[in-house]
Amino acid sequence: MAGGKQTPRQKMINLMYLIFIAMLALNMSKEVLAAFGLMNEKLETSNTSMDASNSDFLASLGTKAEENAEEYGELYQDAQKIKELSDTYYTYLEGLKKGMTQDLEDPKDYVVMDKSDFLDQKFWQGDNLAPEGKEFMKQINDYREGVISTLPAEGFESLKASVKTRFATNDGKKDDGKVETRDGTRQDWINYHFEGFPLVASLTKLTQLQADIKTTEQEVLKTLLEGELTEAVSLTNFASALQAPKTAYYSGEKYDGKIIVSKTDKTSTPVKAELTLDGRPLKEGTDYALEAGGIKMLISAGTPGDHTIKGTMTYMQDGNEVPVEVNNTFATISMPNAAVISADKMNVVYRGVANPMTISIPGIPDNKVSASAAGLTRRSGSQYIMNPGTGRTVTITASGTLPDGKGISTKSEFRIKDIPRPSGTVRGEAGSIKMPKNNLEISTVSAMLEDFDFDLNLSVSEFKFKVPGQPTVVVSGNKLNDQAKSVLRRAGRGDAIQIFDIQAYITNNRDYKLKKVSPVMVELTN
Repeated sequence: MAGGKQTPRQKMINLMYLIFIAMLALNMSKEVLAAFGLMNEKLETSNTSMDASNSDFLASLGTKAEENAEEYGELYQDAQKIKELSDTYYTYLEGLKKGMTQDLEDPKDYVVMDKSDFLDQKFWQGDNLAPEGKEFMKQINDYREGVISTLPAEGFESLKASVKTRFATNDGKKDDGKVETRDGTRQDWINYHFEGFPLVASLTKLTQLQADIKTTEQEVLKTLLEGELTEAVSLTNFASALQAPKTAYYSGEKYDGKIIVSKTDKTSTPVKAELTLDGRPLKEGTDYALEAGGIKMLISAGTPGDHTIKGTMTYMQDGNEVPVEVNNTFATISMPNAAVISADKMNVVYRGVANPMTISIPGIPDNKVSASAAGLTRRSGSQYIMNPGTGRTVTITASGTLPDGKGISTKSEFRIKDIPRPSGTVRGEAGSIKMPKNNLEISTVSAMLEDFDFDLNLSVSEFKFKVPGQPTVVVSGNKLNDQAKSVLRRAGRGDAIQIFDIQAYITNNRDYKLKKVSPVMVELTN
């Protein structure tokens, strides 16, 4: 277009072409502005959904802290501090966003948000930061450092690094609060990200910061709980115990019990041990052997009386040697002089359950042993059933006749406990779960006793069904009724459906009142 002499007609064509290019550029600009606006709306929707999820997670953590303050109390306090920091910073950003759009007739008319005047005038006075700009930097720095300082000192390095990167106010090359530009110069972080940008772009960036807050909050909650679970299975929390085929040994009999670590996987094998029996050093291979799950003792039971095994056994954990203290005793007896009464499945008896028990006296036939207690009935031989009634303890008296004709009688006291709190389930899953809407619609609501020693059949007679934004539906039976299905169809992807106030009962003992059933939270995946 620039070469040679042009006719008036050619000049007119060139002018129209330039006008056409300008119009295309103008339309592209509007499309970009609209795209930023659409992204902002999606981020805000996601933030709302994540906020509800985080609140439910924190509430569940609060319930655990009430039930077990020793294990979850401090964890819940840390989570609350993080929540407070997040809410403060999130609210500040929300106020800033409202100020950006308060003079617009339609806050969603993104194509008119092409000016940068609002933040340029609010954050800067000439070449320097205005008080509002300094406050903006203070808010992000306070939040970043507040979260990092609230997290425990050890075990959270990865999460702290993530928070530091997510809310960094530099490019990571230098800790000078600046970012390297395309021409190689360094510019203040706030100028690089917010000076001269269209209003809608800055608005979206602030919403993205809010999304980062919600993501951080969620990661902190999950990591705190994972850290608690890791601590629960750490070898540093374990104690040694003696395990033997029987509870007492005769004088001169070989003691064939083993020292084990409580809560350990039986495939764990100590790498070494240093032990003494009543102060006398023991030798590996002669007096004990290292094996899966602990140490097998090869010592003599010794003379009648109590004997003490002390020392340490060492395990490998994460490449390091972890010593576990050993301090246990066992008794050697010369003649049976007391009954041995033990619960087959537990060291307590449960109210509302037929507790199987074995009651015997070593060296005395079962037909010469009798036992009595409130709620105790004999099945056959040494097998009994205990159905405890009211109270906190029950005393069982066992009597027998020794071969020499002498009689012995022993009393043993057992604690009476109620059946633990059941957990509500959907499709056999408890707690917080995810599933498609149509799967939930046909699923069965049940109740189960997790890690309980007895297999009890529980049935559900009623529950409450809550969809966000919809009224609570009371459902009779264990499946969604038409009303519950109707409100479920109004739910959307990511909605957290609550199933609570689950009424459950033991099928063969409806008179027993179970504790309140834990609720179920279902996040919809479509």
